[in-house]
Amino acid sequence: MNPSAASINASRRANLRVVMIAAAAALGGFLFGFDTAVINGAVDALRHAFGLSAAWTGFAVSCALLGSAAGAWYAGRLADRFGRVRTMQVAAVLLAASGLGAGFAGSVAALIAWRVVGGVGVGVASVVAPAYIAEISPAWIRGRLGSMQQLAIVLGIFIALLSDAWLAASAGSAERTLWFGLDAWRWMFLAGVIPAAVYGALTLAVPESPRHLVARGRTTEALAVLRQVLALDGEPALHRKLLDISKSLQSEHKPAWRDLVGGGTGLLPIVWVGILLSMFQQFVGINVIFYYSSTLWHSVGFSESNAFAITVVTSIVNVLVTLVAIALVDRIGRKPLLVIGSAGMAVTLALMAWCFAEASGSGAALSLPAPWGPVALVAANLYVIFFGVSWGPVVWVLLGEMFPNRIRAMALAVAAAAQWLANFAITSTFPVMAQFSLPFSYGAYAAFAAISLLFVLKFVRETRGVELEDMPG
Repeated sequence: MNPSAASINASRRANLRVVMIAAAAALGGFLFGFDTAVINGAVDALRHAFGLSAAWTGFAVSCALLGSAAGAWYAGRLADRFGRVRTMQVAAVLLAASGLGAGFAGSVAALIAWRVVGGVGVGVASVVAPAYIAEISPAWIRGRLGSMQQLAIVLGIFIALLSDAWLAASAGSAERTLWFGLDAWRWMFLAGVIPAAVYGALTLAVPESPRHLVARGRTTEALAVLRQVLALDGEPALHRKLLDISKSLQSEHKPAWRDLVGGGTGLLPIVWVGILLSMFQQFVGINVIFYYSSTLWHSVGFSESNAFAITVVTSIVNVLVTLVAIALVDRIGRKPLLVIGSAGMAVTLALMAWCFAEASGSGAALSLPAPWGPVALVAANLYVIFFGVSWGPVVWVLLGEMFPNRIRAMALAVAAAAQWLANFAITSTFPVMAQFSLPFSYGAYAAFAAISLLFVLKFVRETRGVELEDMPG
C-alpha cells in the first residue's frame, strides 16, 4: 500500500471512530428528548389522577425544567473538575433513578420530586454532550457531529411519543391499568430507564476530552486521544495541535465564574450572545408542541388516538428535518440557517394564531371549524420544519463551539441554564395562557421569532470551519 493510500485509510478510520464516539455522547441528547417529552402522553392522566388545576398541571409538566436549569448551572464546574465522561455517567444515573421514581410515585409531590431529579440529569447532559462532541471533533465536520446532539434529542422525543401512543393504545387509555396493576402513564415514565442504562454503559467506552486532559496536565493521555480522533499527518502535526490547545487555555488557575465577566461588571459579550440564543430557542414556543400537542389536538376535537397519532407524525417530521440540518450546517453555515428558521417560524406561528382565533367554544368544548383545523395542523408542522432545520440543531452546535476553550464548559453551563429557565417559563405558563387565549399565546411566540431574526442578523457570528482554539472571546 502506498503512503497516500495508507494516509487515506487512516483518515477514514479516524473519522469513523470520532463519529462513533460522538454518537455515544449524543445519546445524552436522546435522554434529554425522551425525558422531557414523555410527559406529553401523561398530561391528561396526571390531571385526572391527582385532581390538578391548570396551573398545577403546568407545574407538574414543567418542574423537571427547574432541575434541568440547576443541572446545567453546575455541569460546567463538574465537567471541568471531574471530566466530561464522568459527568455524563452521573447524568445517566440520575435519569435512570428518575424514571423509576416517577413511575412508582404515589403522590403529585413525589412525582414532581423525581421529575426534578431527572431534570438535573437532563441539564447536566445538555451541557456536557455538546461541549464534549465539539472538543473531540475535527473542525471540518464539527457542525455535523454537533448536530448529532439535536438529532438524538428529536429521536428521543419521537421514541417517547411513540412509546406513549403504544402504551396508551395497549391499555385503551393512558389512565387505564396495563401491566402488573400499573396504569399506562406510569409505564411511560418507567420506559426511560432502558435508554438511561444504555447511555451509562456506552460512556464507559468513550475517551476523555483531550482539551480537558490538557487542562488537567495529562498531556500524554491527551495526545493518545488526539491520535484516535484526528486524521493528522504524522506525530509533529499531533504535537502542534497539542501545543495549540495548551496555548488556547491560557490559564494556570482553575476555571471560575469570574472568567465569564468582562469589564469588571457585566458578562462577556459572547456569553450574552449564548444566553440570548438559548432563550430565543425556547421563547418561540417549540416545547409547547412537544409537551402539550396531544392535549391540544384532543381539546380541539380530535380523538385521543388521533391526537397521539398527530403528535407522533409531527415528531417524525422533526427527525427528518434535523437530518436535513445536519447535511446543511457545514455547507451553508450556522447563521444563514438561523435566519431562515426565524423568518419561517414567525410566519407559521402567526398563521397558527390566526387559525385559533377562528375557534369556537372554550376549554374542553373548544373546536376548530373547517377549514381551520387542517390549516392549523399544516402550519404547526411547517413551524416544526423551520425550527428543526435551524434553531433546534444550530443553537446546540453554536453553544458547543462559540466560546473560547478556557471558558467553554462554564459559559455553556450558563447559557444552558438560561435555556432551561426559559423553557420552564414557556411550558409552565402555557396551560393558563391557553385558557386565556390561544391566539394571544401563538401570537406572542410569533413575535419572539421575529425578534430572534433581528438578533441573529446583528449579533451572531458565523463559526463554520473555525478551529476551537481560534474562537474569539
